[in-house]
Formats: sequence, structure tokens, C-alpha cells
Amino acid sequence: MLFNSYEFLFFFLPAVLAGFYGFLRYRSDLAIAWLALASLFFYGWWNPACVLLLLASMGFNFLAGRRISLMPEGSTARKWLLAGSIAADLALLGYYKYANFFVRAVNDLAGTHWRLEEIVLPLGISFFTFTQIAFLVDAYRGRAREYRFVPYLLFVTYFPHLIAGPILHHGEMMPQFSRDQGGRRTADDFAAGFTLFLFGLCKKTVLADGIAPHAQQLFAAAQSQPPMFLESWIGALAYTLQLYFDFSGYSDMAIGLSLLFGIRLPVNFDSPYKAADIADFWRRWHMTLSRFLRDYLYIPLGGNRCVPWRHSLNLFLTMLLGGFWHGANWTYLAWGALHGTYLVIHHGWRRLRQRVGWDADPVSRPARWAGRLLTFLAVVFGWVLFRADSLATAGGILRGMLGLNGLALPAGLKDGALGGRLTAEGWKFSESPLLHGAGPVLWIAALLLVALAMPNTNEIFARFRPSLNMARGVPREARFWQWRPDPAWALLSIAVGVAAVCSISELSEFIYFQF
Repeated sequence: MLFNSYEFLFFFLPAVLAGFYGFLRYRSDLAIAWLALASLFFYGWWNPACVLLLLASMGFNFLAGRRISLMPEGSTARKWLLAGSIAADLALLGYYKYANFFVRAVNDLAGTHWRLEEIVLPLGISFFTFTQIAFLVDAYRGRAREYRFVPYLLFVTYFPHLIAGPILHHGEMMPQFSRDQGGRRTADDFAAGFTLFLFGLCKKTVLADGIAPHAQQLFAAAQSQPPMFLESWIGALAYTLQLYFDFSGYSDMAIGLSLLFGIRLPVNFDSPYKAADIADFWRRWHMTLSRFLRDYLYIPLGGNRCVPWRHSLNLFLTMLLGGFWHGANWTYLAWGALHGTYLVIHHGWRRLRQRVGWDADPVSRPARWAGRLLTFLAVVFGWVLFRADSLATAGGILRGMLGLNGLALPAGLKDGALGGRLTAEGWKFSESPLLHGAGPVLWIAALLLVALAMPNTNEIFARFRPSLNMARGVPREARFWQWRPDPAWALLSIAVGVAAVCSISELSEFIYFQF
């Protein structure tokens, strides 16, 4: 079931809220059980058979984590149980997500003809697998305290996060599920949650889905013919903004929905296109995934507590595996490798600045803006690999962005357009839909203004702390936009909600659903 569907908005969500608060009047544990069952129904709406897989995975990990917590610290058996449990989780993920990819790769490299029936990827398998791996490690480290199955069931299946994140930690969620729910309900929380959800829905259905066709035009056409300079940049920027508002919208909806139940999720998105450098970008984009990769992969590899070359290798391997987590395609490996290279260069530059004493100098405003622009452009190039169906398609678009495929002007400028200053002789003209009219360019300009100049929802709702681990304080320029439960904001929320619901023309999956 999708957040941006009529079934969810007008049937599922009202029924779940009514049941939750109805049970909450009598017993908090009944309300938690109701929310867990509703989450299972939400997941099974797409494919009921996958609920059995999810339940089997949860049962295995719950028993393994509980057993790990009871075993003596430092014992060999405890370490082996942790390693074996994580291996089982990764094997399940590997079979469903990567088996077909590895068979195709072997066939391509060895010239063999092995066949494997196409495996349907269960929704959210990457997220519920990583969530449970984090639980196993936390149990091993003594950080997991609660070992009742119903709260654990809700921890894994909680529908606001199940399909596309954020990746949750056992220790930050279980206290919220376990303590009395009735003591934390406020009208302000409910109003803030509802408003956040409507803002997120608008980002998805109006902004992300509105610009999506322009991105689709580029990547579909590039499969057969390499695009030229202008259409490459317009399409790449369109996808850059589609992905931004799609994921930002989902993150807002997840936090807003959770707040309706008095539960706070961790921040997962914090204006990443405002990042000052590539490391700052990864502190702002899919923040819980970055946290997971840091805590459970990068630090165990040695982190930065080693010689520079090993530190660079740790960074590169972490991002390479993070890229492969996103999907079974060479393009995701290349995207992870590219961002790993970005981070290696960034940290090498920082070490060089420290060595020559430049790091002590305050960074000027032009230098900060140059860093932001460079970071943004690097991310745009990376998104081409992330979106393309193959390395060949990505390569054609990247060459177009660099001008290596040539420059083509819009066909409307042909035959003496612009007062006769241009003629057909000596120029190439393109019939690409991306160059027809000013629509795509205006879309891009408007969404760039929102993404780069407007305060984000973390800042707008900062006074009410709708999420865990708020990233930073409220900038001075965002104080004017602070949300308040008053009639003006209520009218704005209604207008945003009406626009969002009226823009639901067909079911449009969130981009991160496929991971």
C-alpha cells in the first residue's frame, strides 16, 4: 500500500487511528498490538505471501537476539551466534536481491548459460534486514533492553518506516513502544504530524511526480541515442530534483504519520543539496543509512583509526557496499564507487589543508558557495549512474553533460529565430521534448529555489521537535517560517492537502520502494 493512494488516505489510516485510540482508552499494550497487526496488513496489501517471509525473518532474529543477550559476554559461542545470524540475514537478502544479478554476471564473464527463474523482490527487504542486523549487534553489545515479541514485531513492521526507511535502532524505538502511550498525547503533536504528512504528500504528488516526466524522457531516449548537452543537463537536473522531493516527501510523511500515534522517528533527510562538501552531503542524505554504514561497517573495518591509505580504503569499501545495497545492478556499484572516490578525495584534501596550515583560516563566503556548487554538481553526476538502466546509458548521458556528444539547440530556433541571429547552417537542432518550450527549465528553476533557498521541514517544525535527533538549531532566516497551531497554518495545510490529493492521478511508487 502506498501513502499516496486513496485506499491509504481514506480507509486504512482512519481505521488504524480509530482502532489505536479506541484500544488506548483501555490498555496500552492492546493499542501496540493493534498497530503491529495493522502494519502487517499494510505490508501484505502488495503481496500477502511476503508476510510469511517477513514473519519468519522476524521470528528468527528475535529468538537469536534474545539468546545472544542471555549468553556470557565474550564467549566464543556468543560471537558465533551473532556471526551466523547476520550471515543468515545476508543470505536471505542476497538470494532475493542479488541471485539473478550474480547468475547473469557469471554468464557474461564465463560464457555459461545458467538459468534462474526471475525472483520477485519483496518490498522493503533491505530495510527490514538492516533494521534486524542492527538489533542483533545491539543485543550483542548489551544495548537492546526489551525482549517482548509484540513490541519487537511493531519495531520491525511499523508501517510508517517499513517500506523505505528510516532504518531504526532498537534502543531508540522500544522505550516509545513500551511505556504508557496515553501520557504523551497532545493536540499539538497531532496537528504537527498531520501537517507534516500533508506537506510530504504535496512534495510527492505535486513536485516529484510533476517533474518526473522530464527525467523519464531523458533516460528513456538515452537507451537508444546518446543525448546532447542541453537535454542531458535538463534531464539530469530533473531527476536530481525528482529524487530529492520524492525522498524528502516520504521522510516527511513517515515522521508525520508516526507523530499521529505519539511516536517519534529519527530524522532521515536534512536539505542535502545545501551541503558544504560531500561528507556533509552524507550527513544529510538518508541519514539513518549513513549512520548504519558508519556504525556497523565503517567503524568495524577500522574507521579513521588507521594509516591514511587504510582509512581511504575503509571509506571506499563502505560506499561501494552502500551503493550495492541499493540494487543489483552495475550502475549502483559504480555509483557507490564514485561516492567512495569523492569521499577519499575530500578527506585527502582535508589532510593536505591541515598539513600546510590552511585549515586554521576561516573559510570565506565565496569559498563556501564554491564548495556547495561543486558538491551539488558532483551529486548530479552521481545520480545519472543511480537512475540509468545500464552503464552504457549512463555513459552516454555523462558524455552529453560534458559536451562530448555535441551541442544541439531547440528546434524552435531553426530558420532565423531570435531575429535572424541564428540560422540552420552550421548548427544542430534537436526535437527532444526537453527542449520544447520553457516548461522543463521553469520546473527546474522553481524546485531548485525551494531546495536551496527555503527552510526545510526540520526547521519549520523545530519548536515542536517532531522527530528524534534533530539535526541542528533553527537558522535565523527560518524563524519567520516556524509552524504554529493557528488558523493561518491550518488554512495553508488545507490548501496544500487539497492540491496534493487532487494531484493523485495514478499510483506512483516512491523511488526508494525498489530497494
